Amino acid sequence: MRQNPQSGFIKSQRGEKNKNKKVRGSSTTTPAIRPPSTSDRQPQPLGRERRNWCHGKISKEKKLRSERRRLPMENKRATKSQEEQWMVQNQVFRIYDLVYQLPPHAQAVNFELRRENHIEYLIKSLKQLGPNFAVLDANRPWLCYWIMHSIALLGDCVDDKLENDIIEFLKRCQDQNGGYGGGPGQMPHLATTYAAINTLITVGGHKSLSSINRGKLYDFLLRMKDSSGGFRMHDGGEIDVRACYTAISVASVLSILDDKLIQGVGDYIVSCQTYEGGISGEPGSEAHGGYTFCGLAAMVLINEANRLDLPGLINWVVFRQGIECGFQGRSNKLVDGCYSFWQGGVAAIIQRLHLIVSQQLGLPNTFKFDHTTESDDDSSNSDGEQTFEGASSPLEEMKSNGYEFIKGPIGMKPVFNSMALQQYILLCTQEEAGFRDKPGKRRDHYHTCYVLSGLSICQYSNVRDIESPPLPKDIVGPYSNLLEPVHPLYNIVLDKYFEAYEFFAR
Repeated sequence: MRQNPQSGFIKSQRGEKNKNKKVRGSSTTTPAIRPPSTSDRQPQPLGRERRNWCHGKISKEKKLRSERRRLPMENKRATKSQEEQWMVQNQVFRIYDLVYQLPPHAQAVNFELRRENHIEYLIKSLKQLGPNFAVLDANRPWLCYWIMHSIALLGDCVDDKLENDIIEFLKRCQDQNGGYGGGPGQMPHLATTYAAINTLITVGGHKSLSSINRGKLYDFLLRMKDSSGGFRMHDGGEIDVRACYTAISVASVLSILDDKLIQGVGDYIVSCQTYEGGISGEPGSEAHGGYTFCGLAAMVLINEANRLDLPGLINWVVFRQGIECGFQGRSNKLVDGCYSFWQGGVAAIIQRLHLIVSQQLGLPNTFKFDHTTESDDDSSNSDGEQTFEGASSPLEEMKSNGYEFIKGPIGMKPVFNSMALQQYILLCTQEEAGFRDKPGKRRDHYHTCYVLSGLSICQYSNVRDIESPPLPKDIVGPYSNLLEPVHPLYNIVLDKYFEAYEFFAR
C-alpha cells in the first residue's frame, strides 16, 4: 500500500510545541542484536564516509560501481534482484558495524530519537513546500494525515491557527454529495476520504469532528459499494482490498457501519488470501504487506477475522522480517521502512486474536505472556470469545468493534522481533530530521509517518493491555524515545481515537 511521498501546503504561523509534553525517563536499552558475521570485510572508518553511507549522500552510480566490485566471484552472474538485495544488505550491515564498533556510551547516541528535529521538519512542511510538489496536488489530505499523525505520535501538537487552517482546508475538500477529494473541487475518493477523516480525528475538538457530514459520507460509501462485495476507490475506479479497508475503517470510526456496507466484504477479502498466507489487492494477485494489513483490519472491524487462515497469515508475515531486521512488503523484495507499520501492524492485530488462532490450530489457548496470572487468563478467555468468536454480531456491537478490540487484553507475545525492528528504524531509516525507506533513499513524509507508527507498535508490543506502559527493557535507546500508542486497526493515536469514539457514540 505504497503512496507517493508528498509534502504539505498550508501557509500559516509556525506551530508552537506543546508545553505540557510528557517527561519521560532516560534509561537506555541497546538491543542485543548484532549483524551477521562480517569478518570478510574491513571495518569502515568513522567520519565523513560513515555520514555518507548513513544519509545517502553518495551518488547512486558511484555506489553501484563500488558495490559491484565487492561482489564475490560466484555472484558475478547474479540477477539484478540479487545484486540489489546484496547491496542493501551490505549497506545496512556496514551501518551496524560502525555503530557496534563504538564504545557503549558512544553507541547510545545513535539510538536516540531526534524528536525535536522531526517535529521542526514536520511543522515546516505542513505550512509550505516548493513548487516541485505541485504534481502531487491530488493527495493533499494524505499530506495532512502523514504530518499531523507523525506530530501526534511524537507527543506534540500545532498551534490553534494551523489547526483551524487544516479544518477549513478539509472542509473545502469535502464533496457536497459526500466523501473527500484530493483537493478542493476534486472528485471524492475513498483513500483521501480515509486520510481526511483520520486527520480531523487527530486534530480533535468539537469544530474538527463536527465538520464531518456523516450522512452524506454514508451515502458516498454506499455508492462505492460493488456487487462483488468489495468497494470502488472512486466513481468508476478500481475495486480492491484497500478500498474495502478505507470504507470500513471510516464507517467504523464514525459509527455509521451497518449491514448494507458490510454485506459481501468478508467474501471478497477471503478470496484475496493467497497460497502464501498473505492477502493480495485483488483475487489472483500477489500477497502484499499493505493489502494484508488492510484485509485483516477490515475483517476484524466486521467481526469476520475467523474466516481467514490466520496461522498461514502469521507464517507469511513473520518471514517478511529479513536479515536486515526490517520488513519487506512481498517475497523477494527489498526491506522498506514503511512496512514497519504495514507488517508490524498486522503482527499487533494478531496478538489480540489469540483465541481464534488457537481454535484454528486445534489447540487450547496456549499463547500466553509469561507474566500473566491465572485471573488474567480467565478474563482473557471470556472477553476474547465474546468479541471475536462469531462471523457476525448485532449492529450496535459491530459499531463498537474497534473500541472493544483495543480495550481487550493482549493474549499473545509478538510474532516478530520488535527489538530488531527498532534497531533498523533508529539506525537505518532515521535522518537528522525525518525518516526514509532505507539507506541511500531520501526522507519523505509518507515514510516518516509509517516508520514512526511502526516504532510505536514495536514499543508497545510487550504490554499486557493499553493501560500498562512499556518496560524500559522493551525500548531500544533511552526511554525518552517512547512514542504515543496507536490504535492498530485505524493507525490513530489512542487518546485521539477515544475522543472521537465518545463524540460519535453520542
